[in-house]
Amino acid sequence: MNYVRAAVLSAAALAAGCAVGPRYHPPKAPANAGYAPAPLPEASASAPIHGGDVQRFISGRDLPFEWWQLFQSPALNALVERAFKANPTIASAQAALVQAQELVYAQQGYFFPTIGANYNFERQKIAGNLTVDNAPGVQGNGDNLTPPVQDLGGYPHTHPLFYDVHTAQLTVGFVPDVFGANWRQVESLAAQADAQRFALEATYVTLASNVVAAAIQEASLRAQIEATRQIIAADEKALQILRDQLQLGFAMRIDVAAQEAALGQARMLLPPLQKQLEQTRDLIRALVGNLPNQDVAETFELDALQLPPELPLSLPAKIIEQRPDVRAAEAQLHAASAQVGVAVAAMLPQFSITGTLGGNADQIPWLFRTGGSFWTMVGGVTQPVFEGGTLLHNKRAAEAALKQAATEYQSTVIAAYQNVADTLHASLSDADALAGAVEAENAAKVAYDLTRRQLEAGYANYLALLSAETAYNQALLARVQAQATRYGDTIALFQALGGGWWNRKEVAAR
Repeated sequence: MNYVRAAVLSAAALAAGCAVGPRYHPPKAPANAGYAPAPLPEASASAPIHGGDVQRFISGRDLPFEWWQLFQSPALNALVERAFKANPTIASAQAALVQAQELVYAQQGYFFPTIGANYNFERQKIAGNLTVDNAPGVQGNGDNLTPPVQDLGGYPHTHPLFYDVHTAQLTVGFVPDVFGANWRQVESLAAQADAQRFALEATYVTLASNVVAAAIQEASLRAQIEATRQIIAADEKALQILRDQLQLGFAMRIDVAAQEAALGQARMLLPPLQKQLEQTRDLIRALVGNLPNQDVAETFELDALQLPPELPLSLPAKIIEQRPDVRAAEAQLHAASAQVGVAVAAMLPQFSITGTLGGNADQIPWLFRTGGSFWTMVGGVTQPVFEGGTLLHNKRAAEAALKQAATEYQSTVIAAYQNVADTLHASLSDADALAGAVEAENAAKVAYDLTRRQLEAGYANYLALLSAETAYNQALLARVQAQATRYGDTIALFQALGGGWWNRKEVAAR
């Protein structure tokens, strides 16, 4: 059967040369595409802190699918692998792909003849006062199985006649795909299956990005919580100093009250951060397929995550091949092109061939004996003449859908290049921002420490300390956030470049 199917599909492929409608050609990559009007720096700035290393962009280097392993965190690797196995979005996308592929196989079945077997049994009663010269039951050899009968009174009549009729037949039907209507429909469904395949790859890439982003968000929140606790501890120490000075007469009550207010404001920063941390942990549990009460063992700190020193940067011409969203948009464009052919073919003659072979008798053994068999062969052609403009408007609608798909593809391509450019600019700018944040934090820390010592020695007033303390607190939290942003920029760049789905084991093997 596989050989027959292959032969028929091969014949259909040869007949595709006669398929009506536009012949699809994949769009070419944009000419002279790039990521910026002027060349971008090949490396980012550095900062003397963990996560502030220089990152170099390696043009033309291929992107691995397991890009998250570049952060050198076994806990992160385990979390991503668990998400791939347990997150229901993967299973949903896989099922959608199987459905799309099965629809292609189902449509390919129309290239083959249809064969149906039919058997009917009929039993009838004929009134007894009818002539039985040509009564049912006369076989092909002339035997009459139900002869007339005379009653005892001598009046000629017959008893009611009972007889059976058995009919068995095979029906073979075939609709030649003369103008390629079915071929275009298969082409459209196959393109939609391709779109679903790229949707599956996008699901893998998005899920991995979400897991890694959630882990970095957790690490960032833990760092912010620790920084806030340090601020609270410093405020508590400053408050104790002021209270001691108040007792000795070297401080005023208004200064103590102001420091108490500053301590209260610092403590107010902690609950929102703790809430965000718990919500991030809930997100991580959900991403790996757990319920909120099913915790995961992995926890994340910024110090345990290494910033990749080298970042692969795909050539601009490769972006349309690597981005799953662009490939899916191209597949939708292909499907829309094929649907124009389907609409055109519907306006042309439709050919059909039908044949039957069977037997008819009042007893099963006589079905295919002499006189019982029959066959028919019917060929037909149908040409739509008038259908109220339905076919014409369907064709125009398909052509409009093709134009829409083409513009959506162009929009997707432009957005893809913009996405990559945005992440590159963010990586460079945020590296500069982290370097500046580290300098600002160091300067604010020196100013705060000196002002606090002067206050303890009685050479500075409380307002100077409060100003220095506020500046340092803001600089500390800004540095922690800038530190986490660099990790986030790296994730965004990997995702913008396509996530390396073409190097996934299953895809590489296929």
